Amino acid sequence: MSNSGTLFLLVCITFIHTTYSVLERYPDSHNKGRDIAAKKDAIGTVLESAWTFKLEKNGSGDGNSSKKDLIYGFSACAVAAVFFGSNFVPIKKFDTGDGMFFQWILCAAIWLVSLIANIILHSPQFWPFAMLGGFIWATGNITVVPILKTIGLGLGLLIWASFNLLMGWASSTFGWFGIDKETPPRPYLSYIGAALCVLSALIFFFVKSEGVPSRSESETTPLLSHGTVNESPSDASWVDALNPLKKRLIGCGLAVIAGLLYGSSFVPVLYIKDCAKRNDTRFVGASQFDLDYVFAQFSGIFLTSTVYFLIYCAVMKNRPKIYPQAVLPGFVSGIMWGIATCCWFLANHYLSAAVSFPIITAVPGLIAAFWGVVLFKEIKGLKNYITLIVAFCFVVAGSLTTAFSKV
Repeated sequence: MSNSGTLFLLVCITFIHTTYSVLERYPDSHNKGRDIAAKKDAIGTVLESAWTFKLEKNGSGDGNSSKKDLIYGFSACAVAAVFFGSNFVPIKKFDTGDGMFFQWILCAAIWLVSLIANIILHSPQFWPFAMLGGFIWATGNITVVPILKTIGLGLGLLIWASFNLLMGWASSTFGWFGIDKETPPRPYLSYIGAALCVLSALIFFFVKSEGVPSRSESETTPLLSHGTVNESPSDASWVDALNPLKKRLIGCGLAVIAGLLYGSSFVPVLYIKDCAKRNDTRFVGASQFDLDYVFAQFSGIFLTSTVYFLIYCAVMKNRPKIYPQAVLPGFVSGIMWGIATCCWFLANHYLSAAVSFPIITAVPGLIAAFWGVVLFKEIKGLKNYITLIVAFCFVVAGSLTTAFSKV
């Protein structure tokens, strides 16, 4: 446990360091052109003594700068992929009931990450329109617990990640929803890579998952049920009443919906940036640095999740099911997701969304499936293993092809 905690702390410090380095490289990325010295004061002298930096002037277009952009971008992709593929692992063996309380805890932790990022960034201008992306994501997020209960972590994440990829890649490549088209140097490789990743999604539909095994009575007892502490030992989730076929159909359908919503969540930020580049009067002076919109989008996530939770409380006649064992794991899951998404914003900045989407949405499926096979035993049988291996090959080939489209 101590080794895992140390690794998690190092990743967090590395994320802060990466953000610091980016701020040095882009001193004019904020609307009022904050100077680098102020940013150093905000980060503190601890990181300055731990690492040494070479200041790069803004606007340099030499080959070294381009190579470093690729390194930063693909490194951000790697961190995002690992955290996205693992962020539901802490919560997997804890009962979350119908998921409404869990999603609120998760989103609270996500907002905390954005608050820290906002402090580091010296509070860039807040664009309320970016909150729409948070609303879209939070709406998709309420389907996560039913998905995990019906088809499991591995298969569920693989499906929603694939459709996340399809929506994000298509909207960026073809300029949907009013955003500008993003064409990589080798567009044909981008098309091939996206097609391979989509084919992997179709293959994943043939993988049979055992979903979530039943738990003991002590593990499924909520803290508050019908206004009395520990009165009922039953989870009483609507998912438990479904037969296996309905579970599979509903789980896969919800995963598709979640993926399409997730893939659309970056559109408002990209729209603001593109309008600012075109000198649109609605977003004059908006930053071109993606991390400047993290606080606005994550605020939209937390606000939306809070509204959904309050509606849930009203529907339950002020008797929501609160699961205390889900609080700490849910918070850790939210922190991991928040860091991963910040890295995704960085990857969008350095590589463009058309390149980052296929990589960051496809690779986490591999990691989640690994956890599903090795740790949770959701996927069993030689036929399923062979199907997974074939799908993995498509995912890896698609991700590498997409990456090479930028090189």
